[in-house]
Amino acid sequence: MGRAFEYRKARKLKRWGNMARTFTRIGKEIEMAVKAGGPDPASNLRLRLLISTAKNESMPKENVERAIKRAISKDTSDYKEVVYDGKGPHGIAIVVETATDNPTRTVANLRAAFVRGKGELGTMGMNDFLFERKCSFVVAYKDGVDMDELELELIDCDIDEVFRDEDDIMIYADFKNYGPISKYLEDHGFEIKSFKFERIPLTLRELSEEEQNDVNGLLERLENDDDVTAVFHNMA
Repeated sequence: MGRAFEYRKARKLKRWGNMARTFTRIGKEIEMAVKAGGPDPASNLRLRLLISTAKNESMPKENVERAIKRAISKDTSDYKEVVYDGKGPHGIAIVVETATDNPTRTVANLRAAFVRGKGELGTMGMNDFLFERKCSFVVAYKDGVDMDELELELIDCDIDEVFRDEDDIMIYADFKNYGPISKYLEDHGFEIKSFKFERIPLTLRELSEEEQNDVNGLLERLENDDDVTAVFHNMA
């Protein structure tokens, strides 16, 4: 098993601090998906995947419905996805994904968080070469599924890795390939529990425990910002 598997293991127990923040993040992503592709999950793949993710996170159905209604309302905020790059203490590369209706506010908050966390907000895209953009699926394992045969079936979808993790099947691929993978899974009756775009570090930096604590302090500040949807880094 490759880097995606190790990355999955390292992040498996790290979740958002509370359920409300998770619901807020998914709600914003649902709004953006509806604005981009319409409110009908049958014809909007991104929305359909997000609804599955919301269900897996125990997000109430009425919260999902409210997010869809907000997206088609003329009075709603217009969220945009903006990605910021920075450097944390001890040379750790950090990429911050946001969904914001006010980039001026967001960049000011992130810059302050980096400064307080002994880091520095950099220029957009400066860390791109340190990460690979992937799509990842968590799929419910079905009895009788042969993982080797499934991997062969998914080769045509250009996947990078597929492996079983307890009761789940994990699939990683280039972020542009999520459409064909989704179609295969739906056509073959697999339950997609969640889906996301991720940035997998090409290499990891080893730090001492004290240095890790410095970096974790900055990561926590960034993740606590209401506009932040995901934070990626290359700390081992």
